[in-house]
Amino acid sequence: MSVPPSVDLRRCQVIGLAGTAVLAAGGETAGALPVRELLAPASARAALGLVGVYFGVVLLIAAWALLGRLVRGPEPPTPRALLLVLGLWSAPLLLAPPLFSRDVYSYLAQGAMVEAQMDVYTHGPAQLGGPLAAEVAPLWQHTGAPYGPVFLGVAAALSALTRGELPAGLVGMRLVALAGLALMAAALPRLARASGADPAAALWLGALNPLVLLHLVAGAHNDAVMLGLLGIGLVAALGRWPALGAALVTLAALVKAPAVLGLAAVVVLQVRAGRHPVRAVLTTAGAAVATTVAATAAAGTGYGWTATLDTPVSPENWALTSLLGRATGGLLEQAGSDLAHLAVPAWRTLGIVAAVVAVLVIWLRLRPHPVYALGLSLAAVAALGPAVRPWYALWGLFLIAAAAPSASVRHRTAGVTAVLALVALPGGGPVDAEQLVLAVSGGVLAVLVLWQAYQARLSPTRGRTA
Repeated sequence: MSVPPSVDLRRCQVIGLAGTAVLAAGGETAGALPVRELLAPASARAALGLVGVYFGVVLLIAAWALLGRLVRGPEPPTPRALLLVLGLWSAPLLLAPPLFSRDVYSYLAQGAMVEAQMDVYTHGPAQLGGPLAAEVAPLWQHTGAPYGPVFLGVAAALSALTRGELPAGLVGMRLVALAGLALMAAALPRLARASGADPAAALWLGALNPLVLLHLVAGAHNDAVMLGLLGIGLVAALGRWPALGAALVTLAALVKAPAVLGLAAVVVLQVRAGRHPVRAVLTTAGAAVATTVAATAAAGTGYGWTATLDTPVSPENWALTSLLGRATGGLLEQAGSDLAHLAVPAWRTLGIVAAVVAVLVIWLRLRPHPVYALGLSLAAVAALGPAVRPWYALWGLFLIAAAAPSASVRHRTAGVTAVLALVALPGGGPVDAEQLVLAVSGGVLAVLVLWQAYQARLSPTRGRTA
């Protein structure tokens, strides 16, 4: 009888590091490169890079899954050991080109616009012109920024510091994302303990998740800053600083708007601690208003962001409501109806209504568990919104990881996010058949290598137990 080889932390470290190293190397030719460095997708170097990226992604997912087995085992690694793994896996991505999205170029262009005292909510990066604007995807060239004054203030400060130089700006924006990730990692164990969950499991699912490494580190998305501020805001609210907690959560919402739901959790946490509901609401509202006014005045961007939250959605977006809208529109066209053009807007409106209803139901049922309720609420907003990106899943995942009531919830969440880690191309563009074949080839090759390594480790075990 054969005995499966044991899992150890060092093996997880090595496999994950190999994954991110190969991923970063592949990104040098297949990533979201500056326009002047872009290669034709059909070129041999770009094709090899794409295969390498997906080879690395599958290795990373495998290392993360093995680490999950170790976390669930009889001698799980400490949170400190897991943070060291996070640093090790992240290291190869720090100097890699942007991966899986070109959003970081939009951030830099918008920061330069704020520094130049342009109205970033009225005009898109095309108004800025020059090399930074040329890097922005066509869909966003004439679109106002949907981000709040806190993030735009950071982007403007970075623009002034780097003098608009693209390489320095990319490194700076990745450092900003890493600061957000550091806040996330600091908040997760504290939120887990307060919610009666395992801190090590929370770090494994919420910080070491492949989606975090691929999109917050490699993609340098500002969602890292939003989630980091949201997390430490909830930690503050769990303690004796509800006003500080409300202020930090408001700062998170002034990066990206979905974090505003965190204010409901701040109120509930105060009520649970014995504060009168009216006083809790007034404290939270007062801190939120004061923070908004102060942050907006400091950034100098005004309140125009409230009118730009309805940003354009790409025609190929695979959000549930967009898919249903396109399918319904196609059926109406075949039937000769003049209402076909209304199908997508109608489904998106229904999605927003469904998200509001879902959030209300979640809070009515899970009010005694505000961190978990907030995680489910953010997941519902992401899933039912008019646009879906893989990193949007992190909005809910971060807090579900911290407060999941059972191992089965964590397992299901991990399964979904492992699949989402495979759905974006490293260049950030739409998928075509040839690129899909290359990506699948890279993933299959990684599976074969992992299987051969497993069999090689299993052979000595078989010999000892024969």
